[in-house]
Amino acid sequence: LCCECGQAHPLLDNHLYNFQDEVDDELICHICLQPLLQPMDTPCGHTYCFKCLENFMQEYSFCPMDRKKLSFQQCHKSSLLVRNLLDKLVVLCPFKAECQQSMQRCELEAHLQNRCPGFKKYKSELQRRRNPVSKGKEDPPAKGETNTPKDPEVPSGGSSLVAESSGAAVVSLGTAEPGLVNPAFEETEEGESLVQKTSLVAETTTIEIHREDLEEELGMRIVGGKDTPLGNIVVQEVLRDSVIAADGRIAPGDHILEVNGVNISSVTHCQAVSFLRHPGPVLHLMVLQEKGFSNRTAQQDSSCTPREVIHVTLVKRDRSEPLGIKLIRKTDEAGIFILDLLEGGLAAKNGKLSRNDRVLSINGQDLRQGTPEAAAQIIQTTESRVNFVILRQPGVQLGEPVEDGSTSNSSSSSSSNGGSPVHPRRRPEQSHYRRKSNYQKKTVAIKKEPKESLGITIGGGRDNKNKLPIYVTSVQPIGCLFRDGRIKRGDVLLSINGIDLTHLNYYEAVSALKSNAASHSVTLKALEILSLNCPEPSLDIREQGFSWSPLWITWLGLPSYLHFCQDIVLSKGNLESWGFSIVGGFEESKGNQPFFIKTIVPGTPAFRDRKLKCGDEIVAVNGVPAIGMSNSELIPMLKEQRNKVTLTVVSWPGSLV
Repeated sequence: LCCECGQAHPLLDNHLYNFQDEVDDELICHICLQPLLQPMDTPCGHTYCFKCLENFMQEYSFCPMDRKKLSFQQCHKSSLLVRNLLDKLVVLCPFKAECQQSMQRCELEAHLQNRCPGFKKYKSELQRRRNPVSKGKEDPPAKGETNTPKDPEVPSGGSSLVAESSGAAVVSLGTAEPGLVNPAFEETEEGESLVQKTSLVAETTTIEIHREDLEEELGMRIVGGKDTPLGNIVVQEVLRDSVIAADGRIAPGDHILEVNGVNISSVTHCQAVSFLRHPGPVLHLMVLQEKGFSNRTAQQDSSCTPREVIHVTLVKRDRSEPLGIKLIRKTDEAGIFILDLLEGGLAAKNGKLSRNDRVLSINGQDLRQGTPEAAAQIIQTTESRVNFVILRQPGVQLGEPVEDGSTSNSSSSSSSNGGSPVHPRRRPEQSHYRRKSNYQKKTVAIKKEPKESLGITIGGGRDNKNKLPIYVTSVQPIGCLFRDGRIKRGDVLLSINGIDLTHLNYYEAVSALKSNAASHSVTLKALEILSLNCPEPSLDIREQGFSWSPLWITWLGLPSYLHFCQDIVLSKGNLESWGFSIVGGFEESKGNQPFFIKTIVPGTPAFRDRKLKCGDEIVAVNGVPAIGMSNSELIPMLKEQRNKVTLTVVSWPGSLV
């Protein structure tokens, strides 16, 4: 516990207090939403906590309230009058069981050290645990003992880490691509220790899958593709009793990089499905698996085969321009590596850096034993030229420069964007997200014999795991709809003879279709799936009849009235991150895009909850709609939620391969 406030909180976060009375809103920091600590005034007339503003200004260059241009050097301490008013706020002793006293906030530390029986008991118990004495004997603590533990007690589990201190892919860090600014970078021994402890570790593995039936599906659902904001191909779900489940090495959240030696990290969703559905007895998959946070210190360089050393210089237009690079650590090799390049970002446009490059140094600073956080700090503080020295395995191909007109946005989980996000400037005519329409409405009216069946099978229903609308899984060669020819597999059924089907469960929809099929005339309203420009006509060759379902990418174009939103409530301790990364949001070049969950880190609250999945679309945070927000606006909103957050999401089933 903190010796100043008596409560558990991240070492570099503000102190926590239990205030006796409601505090006036004028004395509240609008970053942390708590009464001000060490208040700082901005030239534009707003006041924030010193630590809150300092951390915010490492990521952004504008005032959080009015978004006017701002630098930390322009801010100054609040007046003595304001500081005294804050210090005199009445707080309650945090040890309520042993002490019911109240006092001014400025007096709490002295109370804990000298007078509080609860804090004295806590220190005694802590000392007893740290220095156990045999046979139950133990020296009593010295009178007036004021020493406190160097490390706070943390909950069990692999994610018991200081909030907002992860290396990459953790949403609580909060840049335009989460994972850049790290509060652990204060120049203290504790800060340096945290940097060593909190790097996110990822591992690239080649997995060989064998199957006796050449046509047997692998049994996993995938999301993503370069034609979506997710960018990479990500495993959303592994089906029980499937080939992949029996193998046991692939898990939800894994990124599939290669299939049988073919790089699929930058292909469309349909192309990836085609590669993964290709029949064969053996399938070689290269996957990237995030292993959670590492507590180990950097290891010595391992011996390796000869590699090529390459010098690359990126020139930022200003200090705040992001580079668009995601850096990670690996479990089997020291140092930091390039995991991904943000499509459309400065590094991708330059075209000289490549995935899996190892970063030896940045601007002359040795990073051979470095961390993603250290690299991010160097990049962020660089005004213009960022000089990389990288190590590359022979034969690794450079990525091609990305054109400005690219439609992909893999923006989020970068740990080293190299500065604050580009300031979002919304175009007035783009106040909401306009989805690419994959559907067109149609009305089909047909005459039929009373005993003639419709001749279709359906899937979906609001009782389905994903709460899908009713869609056609097959049109049988018998029945009036096959003869008519206008209703096709994949069509979403809206109504039959004026009866709304969009809110029915599966059995209710079957009953409605059967009862209306007895009529002489039937009028169906439907949405037809338009062409996805899939290169392989055999994409769904193994999905026939009842087992068929549309590809994941087709659901993304559905109009919002067919979305089924659900609330997912996540809870965490003060020493944890939420444990997920996001992509999407407003960008000047691409307009408004939806936010998607890209990464869920093992051992974190999002991982343990099991409800959030990769590919889920975030619609709102604590009831506040995310539509029209930029990445740099949504991330701070998530950071503000200390112990509980409600995410409103839409979950579409991934494509089955």
